Amino acid sequence: MSGYPEIRLRRLRLTAPRRRLFDEPLPGPEKFIWPVFVGAGRNLKEPIHAMPGQYRYSVDTLLSALEQPVREGIGGILLFGLSGANRKDGKGSEAWRDDAPVQRAVRAVKKNFPHLVVFTDVCLCAYTHHGHCGPLRRDGQVDNDAACACLARVAVSHAGAGADGVAPSAMMDGQVITIHRALVEARFLDTLLMSYSTKFASSLYGPFREAEQSAPQSGDRQGYQTSYRAPALALRESEMDEAEGADILMVKPALFYLDVIARLRQNTQLPLAAYNVSGEYAMLIAAADRNMGDLKALVRESLFAIHRAGADLIISYWAGRYGEVVL
Repeated sequence: MSGYPEIRLRRLRLTAPRRRLFDEPLPGPEKFIWPVFVGAGRNLKEPIHAMPGQYRYSVDTLLSALEQPVREGIGGILLFGLSGANRKDGKGSEAWRDDAPVQRAVRAVKKNFPHLVVFTDVCLCAYTHHGHCGPLRRDGQVDNDAACACLARVAVSHAGAGADGVAPSAMMDGQVITIHRALVEARFLDTLLMSYSTKFASSLYGPFREAEQSAPQSGDRQGYQTSYRAPALALRESEMDEAEGADILMVKPALFYLDVIARLRQNTQLPLAAYNVSGEYAMLIAAADRNMGDLKALVRESLFAIHRAGADLIISYWAGRYGEVVL
């Protein structure tokens, strides 16, 4: 037999019970990391208009928001800090203060949910008055090596607060090895280092920048984030970060870069995360709101695509709504 009519592949998918036999399972909640935004004060739960269902939290309201996702078995969270305009400066020094929102949130979350894995975003753009990911030189470009030194201070501060892992996202040359050495020197030998190792200068970050209030005041970040038209150079960034001591690699964004996830999966044995970014989240909501598709079906299919491409971990805003839209 070489084909129809002897071979009929529809037999394998004719009924729902048969399809369940052969379909691969969706990734469980333990494979998801929820990015959350935390600021100063109390009783803060401020809607992010470009990301319906997501909020800016104070530490107390964050703890309340985590109760349901933790019950559902979510794998972890990725904390982003918010800084008031009066706390920002040219190098982002608020980011490594012991009493900054991220550090306070880490301590509170680990106290209340000790088994939840807590990662922290290590960057400076939300803490600098110019909105770039490090101190600027006189010519307006980010001072790469000065930025690395600042990022190391942030990572050590987060580790000292009890973070399970730090996630440098600034895309500075040498940031991983600089942070790795700083963690070793400070004796934080068990702190995971999850690098935003292949992070593109994407048009899909707009809602995030509203949430984080971190848009650059001038210029853009194409001088340090990678170009979507240079995939080989983007993959080389991950190769460098692996050589510098990263424990986990990451591709960001996810849905527009499934080919990059698949190529990186073939070239590394490290765990691989994919960041399903704010624009991807907002697009699905917009489509569903316009009756262009069922939200739950869109979410499930998109998340499985990321998993199928080779991601071990999915960093996604849907993680906080796993029981509602994924199950």
